[in-house]
Amino acid sequence: MRQIIMDTETTGIDPKDGHRIVEIGAVEMVNRRFTGRTYHQYINPERHIDAEVVAIHGIDDEKVANEPVFAQIADEFWAFIEGAELVIHNAPFDVGFMDHEFGRLNKQRSGAPLGPVREHCRVLDTLTMARELHPGQRNSLDALCKRYDIDNGHRVLHGALLDSEILADVYLAMTGGQTALTLDAATSSEEQQADSSNEGLSVQRLTLTPGQLRVIRPSAQEHAAHQAKCQAHKLNWFEERDHNA
Repeated sequence: MRQIIMDTETTGIDPKDGHRIVEIGAVEMVNRRFTGRTYHQYINPERHIDAEVVAIHGIDDEKVANEPVFAQIADEFWAFIEGAELVIHNAPFDVGFMDHEFGRLNKQRSGAPLGPVREHCRVLDTLTMARELHPGQRNSLDALCKRYDIDNGHRVLHGALLDSEILADVYLAMTGGQTALTLDAATSSEEQQADSSNEGLSVQRLTLTPGQLRVIRPSAQEHAAHQAKCQAHKLNWFEERDHNA
């Protein structure tokens, strides 16, 4: 399955008020493995970016003054996401902005219009997923990083590509794959039962390439002890079989 984990930064909260996308970041996974393909683009929103929004993502008018407008990047971006499952934190926000941008263009690709996004892509909202896994708790991206022990110390400002990479780690942790999971020892049986909510998971992303994994071979003494234990188990199995015959 092809998935695109993505995020956008915008000039404000609601596209109905004339707000636009200023940055798109996305990473590709196929069958839950990172392919190395990413999409990242700053966009000139053709309008002023308010100071309170700049304080969140650090993107001001000057930074995007010479960037392409959305119409210039729409085809390339659409080709990257079309047909994939989009994994987004608070998906209605990002999808709403994407639909607004594509709708303004009234463009077509291979005879079909670009958008609405949900007619061409599956959409998975990790915020909804997190609320189901951790009801009554904070489920912002920062909160989930803390809960799953994912390093986001380099995340000073919001940034679409950085947030996408972090969200990819969070998504894999929440769905239990392609990460190294170490279950902390519970201090009581009640805590062990509560572990089903994943609160006790410590997550570390694996970045080893083939050939880097270190193999530690047993010593002669360890090998002899292992063989003796295997032989003992084999004898016990024959004794039980003969007794039950």
